[in-house]
Amino acid sequence: MLYRHFLAEAYTTYPELFPRAWQEGFTFHDAYQSKKEQITIRRVKLKASGEVFALRPSFIMPYMSARTDEVEKALYLLQFGVPFAALVHVFGRNEMFWYRLFLHFGRPSIVGTTVKAPEKLPAHLVADEKMSWVGGEKLYIPTTVAAGCFLGATVVRTADASNLTTGYQEFADEARQLDAAYQPTSVCTDGFHATRKAWRTLFPSVSLVLCFLHSVIKLRDRCRQKVRTEVLDRVWRIYEADSKRSFAQRARRFGEWAVKHLTSPPLVEVATKLRERVAHYLPAYDHPAAHRTSNMVDRLMNYQDRKLYAMRYFHHSTESARVMVRAIAVLWNFHPYSARLRRNDAARASPFCDLNGFQYHPNWLHNFLIASSMGGLRL
Repeated sequence: MLYRHFLAEAYTTYPELFPRAWQEGFTFHDAYQSKKEQITIRRVKLKASGEVFALRPSFIMPYMSARTDEVEKALYLLQFGVPFAALVHVFGRNEMFWYRLFLHFGRPSIVGTTVKAPEKLPAHLVADEKMSWVGGEKLYIPTTVAAGCFLGATVVRTADASNLTTGYQEFADEARQLDAAYQPTSVCTDGFHATRKAWRTLFPSVSLVLCFLHSVIKLRDRCRQKVRTEVLDRVWRIYEADSKRSFAQRARRFGEWAVKHLTSPPLVEVATKLRERVAHYLPAYDHPAAHRTSNMVDRLMNYQDRKLYAMRYFHHSTESARVMVRAIAVLWNFHPYSARLRRNDAARASPFCDLNGFQYHPNWLHNFLIASSMGGLRL
């Protein structure tokens, strides 16, 4: 009776963690004993659908592989690129044990585990892809980011429009499992045609915003020290324009100035392209909250790249690489902020907490295990 009362309270507080048919009632189905961990796991049967679910506590890792508190500190270190061999040296077990535990992060839905209410789905996204390798062969990692969290990460073999559409489709499917009518307002990308075509295919009405920072970086890299300050001052003045008309005017004048005063052909070429692509920057003015640069995805992909470099990229198969990049993404979303940051703002516990405004448990690993109920999906 006490357990039924506990489940009723939990459903009232956090209905997103339970099946949709839970409100129609359930019966206790059976129980089984874990000899390894010496605990009893209860199972319930839904009256409406007849489905059976296990009620697994967050103090046990999936598949009864370990107690959560016993492995939490070791898994925390993985965000810093600590190799599995080092975990074995400090915490014992074996490398395959820690590898399999880490892959648990990549199996649930990234969107469903990270975003716990449809209204929290971000309207403004940033997307990009990075090249990597599996067994020495190239592959690409399409990555979707918003609100400081990874919302999509997978791998595809080539960076053409068809494969990138398939890659970003994974994010679209997971988002629509949370909200069937989900349609992002804008997505900021670099100027790669295949990326923009993929997003236009998946979300026909989305506003595509071209990243301004990429043009600035190209100009910076082609500038000699003598003119770099003047060029960058002028180009950032374009970015600071407060209207479409002002932006277009400043871009045109910058292009004219570049042709007249700059002597480096590659530099003039980039300045001319900036002027020609004005129409791709202007959609940001229709949506003040839209991202105008790719800084957010760049920061998170730098973290992703550090992890991949530390493990010398992928060594087995495309599918294992896919689960690994998803695990890296989810680990970021749930990792606890440093004590210094929390000292300045005690309410900020993790990227997950920033996005949702709450956390299920003060311990980051318990928080992930609870949030990943039913694989992050509400069935």
